[in-house]
Amino acid sequence: MLAPNDPLVIEPDRRLEGPSGDFPLGTDHLGRCVLSRLVYGARWSLGTAAVASVLIVGVGVTLGAMSGFYRGPVDAVLMRVVDVLLAFPALIPALAIVGMLGPGMLHVLIATVAVWWASYARLVRGLALSLRERQFIEAARALGAGDLRIISRQLLPNLLPPVLVLASVEMGSLVLAMAGLSFLGLGAQPPTPEWGAMLNDGRAYLLTAPQLMIYPGLAISLAVIGFNLVGEGVRDLLDPRIAGSAR
Repeated sequence: MLAPNDPLVIEPDRRLEGPSGDFPLGTDHLGRCVLSRLVYGARWSLGTAAVASVLIVGVGVTLGAMSGFYRGPVDAVLMRVVDVLLAFPALIPALAIVGMLGPGMLHVLIATVAVWWASYARLVRGLALSLRERQFIEAARALGAGDLRIISRQLLPNLLPPVLVLASVEMGSLVLAMAGLSFLGLGAQPPTPEWGAMLNDGRAYLLTAPQLMIYPGLAISLAVIGFNLVGEGVRDLLDPRIAGSAR
């Protein structure tokens, strides 16, 4: 409903037009509606980041909780893997993985999940280590509760607030990373309307039609800023120390 035109329709005779009634933000180098591509691009840029975030949280929380709860050799090996992944900026190993798998949004999704889970695993492991010796965990053990029940009913609910804060902030990083990979030609492929791919398409027209890069760049910036603000709000809401000082 928000897109005035089909984002894939090419009109060569109307290429690089300025804003008009038919095309509120003008057209690109192939005569496609820029506004429509931005609107549909949000599905790819934000939707893929949301799917990646859910998968990352699932993997990171599961591995981190198991590592912190059971300790032992598995914990040692997992933490060494986490140390290696966190030793580099996340985009570097993600680039390497996409380079091996080939371009495409599915491969970008796989790469981001394979890299971004490490920060969640480290956070959850540290919290699990402090919680596993708490009295309510010991009480559950004394009542005969199994490990799986303790983890699902006692441990995970207490891990949720800090994980939600991290996930809210990291959404902006995921949007930026996925757009960056598409900008490099490793993510969404033509003619898919995706913000990073739109930036890549507009590079050749930076001097003659800078709006082709300004609009998707602005969309990415607003999305990242928005998720960062949401993350700060969630942190203020769920962190008892901040909430207490506010009162």
